[in-house]
Amino acid sequence: MKSFARFFSSIAFSSIFVLSGAFFELRASEREVRVYSGRHYNTDREVFKEFNKKTGIRVRLIEATGISLIERLKREGKNSKADVILLVDAARISNAAKSGLLQPYSSSILEKNVPIDLRDSEGRWYSLTRRVRVLVANPKIVDVTKIKNYSDLSNPSLKGLVCLRKRNSPYNQSLVANQIVLRGEKETKSWLKDMISNVSTPYFPGDIGITRAVANGKCGIGIVNHYYVARMLAGVNGKKDKNLASKVVVITPNPAHVNVSAGGLAKYATNKKEAIELLEFLASPRGSEGLAGPTYEHPLVGFNQSSEVKYFGAFTPDKVTIKDLGKFNSKAIKLMRKAGWD
Repeated sequence: MKSFARFFSSIAFSSIFVLSGAFFELRASEREVRVYSGRHYNTDREVFKEFNKKTGIRVRLIEATGISLIERLKREGKNSKADVILLVDAARISNAAKSGLLQPYSSSILEKNVPIDLRDSEGRWYSLTRRVRVLVANPKIVDVTKIKNYSDLSNPSLKGLVCLRKRNSPYNQSLVANQIVLRGEKETKSWLKDMISNVSTPYFPGDIGITRAVANGKCGIGIVNHYYVARMLAGVNGKKDKNLASKVVVITPNPAHVNVSAGGLAKYATNKKEAIELLEFLASPRGSEGLAGPTYEHPLVGFNQSSEVKYFGAFTPDKVTIKDLGKFNSKAIKLMRKAGWD
């Protein structure tokens, strides 16, 4: 009887061992990373699928506006399920880091693939794609040969012809922060005052609306991210928008203000290893081009190769770092408010 008991015990232990082994094997094959993304492009999913095929790591994706994601992270606190945070705009990712929503980490792969001026000095976030803030003008209304830079929008000759996106646009906030770094607070304040005096139409909620307004002659010139015009030219929004985009001239300042989309490791990430693997993949030449190509953004290195973006010509980034854009964000908002930028 004792012998039988010992035999049964041995079999039971062996079974438990095998089942445990199977359990851990199953868990290893189902590794996952949970992503909170402020990027709103369906084409990103193809990049995540490629990552899954390459690594076996499943990407669980939650998409929302950047502000919503940041508020959600604050609300969730230690209970957050986020592993990776993806946000558009320098100020958004910088503020997330300042708010303690990201944790620092080191990666030789990321340091190799992400230029030093496009990543956080403390390793809390790394840029993934680039976007250029350009001017769109209607050549039938304004003399495009006399407009070279953002500063030209303050010229009295453009009285009533400038249209702008609302003050709460992070892209415009970063542009103003950029100007503070380059021109100083006093000169930027003067530029804002004069540019705002040239605005006669209500402020727009988005860059596409500005491009349409310029094309339709409701205003003569505006500021937008380059890829919005490229998407319109490519017919992504339909034939009507494609036709409208063909009526505007894109003016890329030289040097140009460059913004980014970026990613970081969430403070309470539970799948830390997998999260870093994903960020390394997204910042690699293959990953960055995969994100930027279909959206008409620029990858971290080089340029978007679509005919629509090539049509705008090459650009030279100015020397303002992404960190500086975040640093002067609050000052930029203050100056914009005082200038009457609604």
